[in-house]
Amino acid sequence: MNLIQDTLNRDRRAIARLISHIENGEPDAREALAVLYPHTGRAYIVGVTGAPGTGKSTLVNELAKAYRRLDQPRTVGIIAVDPTSPFSGGAILGDRIRMRDLAGDAGIFVRSMATRGSLGGLARATADAIKVLDAAGYEVIFVETVGAGQAEVDIAKTAYTTIVVEAPGLGDEIQALKAGIMEIADIFVVNKADREGADSTVAAIRMMLDLNHASHVEGQGWRPPVCKTIAVRGDGVPALVEEIEAHSAFLRESGLLGQRERERVTTEFEYLLHEQLMRQFVSRVSPEQWDELIERIVRREVDPYTAAEKLLREMT
Repeated sequence: MNLIQDTLNRDRRAIARLISHIENGEPDAREALAVLYPHTGRAYIVGVTGAPGTGKSTLVNELAKAYRRLDQPRTVGIIAVDPTSPFSGGAILGDRIRMRDLAGDAGIFVRSMATRGSLGGLARATADAIKVLDAAGYEVIFVETVGAGQAEVDIAKTAYTTIVVEAPGLGDEIQALKAGIMEIADIFVVNKADREGADSTVAAIRMMLDLNHASHVEGQGWRPPVCKTIAVRGDGVPALVEEIEAHSAFLRESGLLGQRERERVTTEFEYLLHEQLMRQFVSRVSPEQWDELIERIVRREVDPYTAAEKLLREMT
C-alpha cells in the first residue's frame, strides 16, 4: 500500500494506518506528513469542548449528519480526543462506538485519539491527524476534546471556530460567570435544552456576554450566539450549522481567518521546537549526571530553578 498516495485518494484504511503511525511516533510518519503538507490548508476546523456530560459526542454526531445533508454535502472528519487508560494507554470512552451510526457514510471519517498525558484536552498528535484528514480532502474537521472543564483552552489555538457546550443542571449558571473555558467560545451551545433550567443557563451566558468579558473576538465585530439544541433528537442542529457557517464567513471577510491560521501554525511550530530542543538537550546529559541532579533536588540541596540554570550553563 502506498500510504501517502492512498491517503490523498481518501482511502480509509490508509488514513487510519497513517494516523496510527503518527500516534506511535514511527519514522515514516514524519516523512509522510512532509509530503502531505502542501495538500493541507483547505479544511475548516471546528473545535467542540465543554464539561463531561454535556453531550458533546452526540452533538458532533448530529453535526456531521447535518453537513452531509446540505444541498451541497460536505465531507466530514471527526477527531474525538479521549482520556488515556492508565493500563493500556488507549482511549477509554471510544467515541467511535458512540458514533457508529456514521460508519456507513463514506464521506465521514471518525477517529478516537488518546490524550497520552497531554494537557489542555488535546492529544499530542491531534495537529498531525488534522493534517492527514485535511490532505485527504475532508472539508470540515471536528475536534472534540476530552471534556475536563476549565483547563480545555488549547482547542482555541487549534480550531477556527470553537464551540463551548453547556447543559442545564451541571452548575452552569455559575460556570458561565467564570473566566477560562467560557472565554474561548465563538459559539455557545446549551444542549439537552428540554431539561429544566435550560432557559436559566442561556440567560446566564447572555448576561456574561453583556458584561463584555466573554469573547476573544467580541471587540472585532463578532458576538458569540447562544444556541439551544437537543442533540439526541437533532433539534437545533441545522441552526447551529448556520451559525458555524456564519462565523466562518465572518472570519474570511474580516481577514481574521488568516490571523487565526498564523496563530495556529505559530503555536504548533513553537511546540515542535520546544520538543526537539528538549530531546537534543537531554540526549547530551549522561544518565548518571541526570540522576545525581534529581537526587540533589529531592534532598533539597538545590532548588529546581538553580539546577536547571546550572545544567544549561554546563551544556552550552
